[in-house]
Amino acid sequence: MATQNIKVITRKPLRWWEKLYIPQVLAGMKITLGIMLRKPVTLKYPFERPVIPKGYRGVPTLVKDQNGREKCVSCQLCEFVCPPKAIRITPGEIDPESGNEHIEKAPAEFEINMLRCIYCGMCQEVCPEAAIVLQGEYSLNGYSRSGMINDKKKLYELGGTIPDPVRKWDKKKRA
Repeated sequence: MATQNIKVITRKPLRWWEKLYIPQVLAGMKITLGIMLRKPVTLKYPFERPVIPKGYRGVPTLVKDQNGREKCVSCQLCEFVCPPKAIRITPGEIDPESGNEHIEKAPAEFEINMLRCIYCGMCQEVCPEAAIVLQGEYSLNGYSRSGMINDKKKLYELGGTIPDPVRKWDKKKRA
């Protein structure tokens, strides 16, 4: 049988001042008071919002050119490249009296399901007409699931108009 080496440690008895725990309570109050006097880091959301870093990928929206025309030509590349299949496009015809006869087609319906969207930005990257733009908006809410599906009208409201330096649609189609 092995010999057991047991070491007995004796504790010093607490003094009367230490038994009251006043030094520990005062040290804790000092820390609390120091934190209370600091400038708060929280924001009064939604009235104050944090600064959004450059390159932030937010809500995908549709934009129009400076003349108020739709830039989307229903190529459906964004629909095909979307990993969660959040985009649904139904191509439609252009009205011949609109003056845009050089454009082949436009979306009859365009929907983005924001409950499925993962904000990857692939739709913006693949769009040849720069019709989809990821806005800096990060706070989306709705009262129902159907309220979180953005249709074409809502997407244009969120996106607005972005100037197009190329002015591609001002040029006529050559025969």
